[in-house]
Amino acid sequence: MEKDFKNLLKILEDKIDDLPSGYLTTKNIKGRDYTYYRYYLNNKRLEKYVSEEEKEKLSKQIKIRKELETQYKDLIKEIDEYQKQLNLISINSYLRIGEDLKRYVNSVKEFKKRKCYSKLQDYIYGTSEKVFVLFGLRRTGKTTLIRQIINEMDEETFSKTAFIQLSRKDNLKKLNKDIKTLESLGFRYIFLDEVTAMEDFIEGAALFSDIYTSSGLKIVLSGTDSLGFIFATSDTLYDRAIMLHTTFISFKEFNEVLGINSIDEYIKYGGTMSFSGEIYNNDDQIEKYIDSAIAKNIQNSLKFYQYGNHFRSLKDLYIKNELTSVINRVVEDMNHRFTVEVLTKNFRSNDLSLTAKNIRNDKTAPSLILDEINENSFNEHYKNLLEILNKNEQTIEINEAHAIEIKEYLKLLDLIFETDVKSFPNINQTKKHVVVSQCGIRYAQAKKFIEALFLDEKFNTLNFSIKNEIISRALSTIMGKMMEDIVLLETKISNKDKDVFKLQFAVGEIDMVVFNKINFTCEIYEIKHSKEKHKDQIKHLIDNSKLEIIENCFGKINRKCVIYRGESNINEEINYINVETYLKSL
Repeated sequence: MEKDFKNLLKILEDKIDDLPSGYLTTKNIKGRDYTYYRYYLNNKRLEKYVSEEEKEKLSKQIKIRKELETQYKDLIKEIDEYQKQLNLISINSYLRIGEDLKRYVNSVKEFKKRKCYSKLQDYIYGTSEKVFVLFGLRRTGKTTLIRQIINEMDEETFSKTAFIQLSRKDNLKKLNKDIKTLESLGFRYIFLDEVTAMEDFIEGAALFSDIYTSSGLKIVLSGTDSLGFIFATSDTLYDRAIMLHTTFISFKEFNEVLGINSIDEYIKYGGTMSFSGEIYNNDDQIEKYIDSAIAKNIQNSLKFYQYGNHFRSLKDLYIKNELTSVINRVVEDMNHRFTVEVLTKNFRSNDLSLTAKNIRNDKTAPSLILDEINENSFNEHYKNLLEILNKNEQTIEINEAHAIEIKEYLKLLDLIFETDVKSFPNINQTKKHVVVSQCGIRYAQAKKFIEALFLDEKFNTLNFSIKNEIISRALSTIMGKMMEDIVLLETKISNKDKDVFKLQFAVGEIDMVVFNKINFTCEIYEIKHSKEKHKDQIKHLIDNSKLEIIENCFGKINRKCVIYRGESNINEEINYINVETYLKSL
């Protein structure tokens, strides 16, 4: 094929050389037109008179030469395109460019954008010589952000853009060769998806900044292996990367992007950008998600960081595949505690005891029904559904180091955050309460709780309406705790200049206090999953003994408020605020 191109070029060159260059022009001298032939020789313009007989022949020859020159230019373009395709064929990675890439990104055209989109946009069109790292757990919008930025490029920028999907079969040596090829072909914007899938990524990631971004390329690295990026940026990519973590999605952003205005739907969808919530809400999906997106994230990163020498205390848990069980235990625990006791004791469901207590103490229709089921049998069913191991089933003896390290890694993944808990009278001794940011994981466990109920003989003897009522109360109890965590966390994130905490007394507690340390004032809140108002919701907000203590410690109370799922009413001494309205106002 290359020989054919060379022959065609030689034939055209010979034909062109045999024909006159230049052009014909006409001069009017003393009212009479004369034709002249103008051409260049040794960079000097020459011209000579052309008779009428020569004019027709020369005009045809010049026209033919121009047509042949056009063919020659077209052939050069064809050869360049052919050579480009030959080079692209040599690329080992899964590559999308041109029309293929356009089809890939076009489907997100109508999607609304996350707030962090502007940070990626600033990088692509800015002057930074760092790499851009886009990371977070699955279904938090990483690839969508990339597709959106590519979809909005003008034609010139788009023509210089390449998207590469990486996998375990790839390595830095092959990828380096592919990027060099793309650079030689004029590509300037390289998006590398799931780059941490490569086993040698963490140890060799510096090549992206040392070689390519310093020479004008824009390189975006994305992937679900958050720890891999964290390890890389603390080592080989230190001070050479712009980091954007997508895992945490606030209710307000969830509402703005997906258009869903329901705290319960936010809980069910799990704080992800999934339109259907299928990650958590299909049968058996939750364990697969925790195992693949979280436990294996930790395991994979530790395996390839410092050649596997950074496992510390987690190596045995990794080898025996028992990390998922530990994570499920922490998520199910009411306070998400990372203690040896929680991680090793014989499993006893917090959900069952809390729901039974709430149904037992219900003001309108109290019931002992959940006290009558076979607790041991239920806990065994629930434990198995969550793939949790009791101490006698664990092959690794879990110690304090395991608990500390797992907590450290889950914090790095933005999967857990901590909120403050203060207790009277020792208000200066602040405890920490862990919040799971992807609440869908917790909701999926609630669904497993319901599944375990249906395996109990006593529960199955109940009529349909009573079963439905118990299920509704159980879900409301669990979701109420989750809603409380969400409000606390998002209020804390949005009020960095204030103290946000839960305040506990010897009897009872205030669900949330927002303390303004500058002007020594505070606001106090109760957080309830109910849609209805009733007097029990405000009993701590009108307890004068508690109010006196609060004002002595945290200043004048400017607001007393119940955050709930009903309609807002802020015209009374105790304000009622709809939870969706409150979260969107942050």
